Amino acid sequence: QLQLAESGGGMVEAGGSLRLSCVASGYTASPYSMAWFRQTPGGEREGVAGLDSDGATSYSDSVKDRFSISKDNAKNTLYLQMNNLKPEDTAMYYCAADELDYGEGTFDRDFGYWGQGTQVTVSS
Repeated sequence: QLQLAESGGGMVEAGGSLRLSCVASGYTASPYSMAWFRQTPGGEREGVAGLDSDGATSYSDSVKDRFSISKDNAKNTLYLQMNNLKPEDTAMYYCAADELDYGEGTFDRDFGYWGQGTQVTVSS
């Protein structure tokens, strides 16, 4: 079993930056494919960025060139650096993980483990 806990959300003005963290605990010995998702109230969950166990990454078109996903294996922590934030980035952000790895950092797939989320609010 794996537990995920996100932090780092908050309120920021448009153009600002935030860094989200997702700490993994429990059975962290296995390599995991990981990703960040976001969801607005009444909206569908949207994949934002993915990172596979070999380090390959992928991003949605809406955040490409502004967001960066990375991982510190020593700290069992996944990060999402978000720069040049826009009001449309406002959402609850979730990290996800799974033992299955489809490669290329793909996030268009099912994940078995999810965190509780951290809220990001961007004002105009």
